[in-house]
Amino acid sequence: MPKKQAEPASANSRFPDGFRILKGRQEYITYVDHSSIRIWESDVAAHYDNHTHSAIEIIMPRQGVSIYQLTDKSFQVQPGEILIVPSGCPHALTETAETSRHLILFEPNPLMTLRDIPAIAAMMQEPIYLDTDTPLRAEATALLRELIACYGRREPMWNTQCYGYILRLYALLGREYLRSVSPSAQAVRHRIDSPIINSAITYINEHYMDEISLDEIAAFAGFSKYYFSRIFKSFTGYSFTDYLTRKRLNVAVDLLVRTDQPIQTVASASGFNSTATFNRVFREHKNCTPTQFRAIYGTILMPSTTASIF
Repeated sequence: MPKKQAEPASANSRFPDGFRILKGRQEYITYVDHSSIRIWESDVAAHYDNHTHSAIEIIMPRQGVSIYQLTDKSFQVQPGEILIVPSGCPHALTETAETSRHLILFEPNPLMTLRDIPAIAAMMQEPIYLDTDTPLRAEATALLRELIACYGRREPMWNTQCYGYILRLYALLGREYLRSVSPSAQAVRHRIDSPIINSAITYINEHYMDEISLDEIAAFAGFSKYYFSRIFKSFTGYSFTDYLTRKRLNVAVDLLVRTDQPIQTVASASGFNSTATFNRVFREHKNCTPTQFRAIYGTILMPSTTASIF
């Protein structure tokens, strides 16, 4: 029997459980049943050229080797190991012959609303490679297997149930990460950063549609804008402007694919002061215009067309 060869995954490829949509190097993950998680199980080796997507990606090989090439790192993921590729991280994947694996992709937005997630923002922006046989990897593997089983059953509220396992995974990884932070750094962060930044994040999440300035949010926190900027980025991994922009874009993306509101209305509802600014910022972050994004995702996720595509 000849060995299976890695097959290139082309743009807009058809898979048993959906489509792979690629525009340049930007991949748009398609999801079923108005969910925001997808799990592919494959026993055919494949090759994916360098690409990026908003979803977090988790690979769990069962056989063979999955080779990931990131911007400045390479990982040869073996059976039993786990690699987590962060959102927006460019990567290529090559699988050796006779490879079988589970590939888990999910949108990080639900995680980012939790108030203690910013404490592990630095961890979430880097790949996480569990290659050593430790209790941590065993617990993570058990959670992911439960996640895969839950996804397969498709019980009522299955998307929320699946995110329950994802939250437990990040709680597990986050506790381990925070233990590695120096005690003095943890003490400083707990003493001043946590309550102040949590309040600021809550304020941003509740007022993103308004004109919020750095001066305003710094005054709300009770600091100069220079000091606030420094501790905000230290805590969240993002500048105030980047965080606010990401929040507004997340809201806009949801409106684009879940409603048929005009682009001008979407821009205003998500906090952009003009359609021109909205189009420019959206293109900078998503590599396409809002109209193009809706054309890609809207036809997949709107109720009237879901059944004909999946």
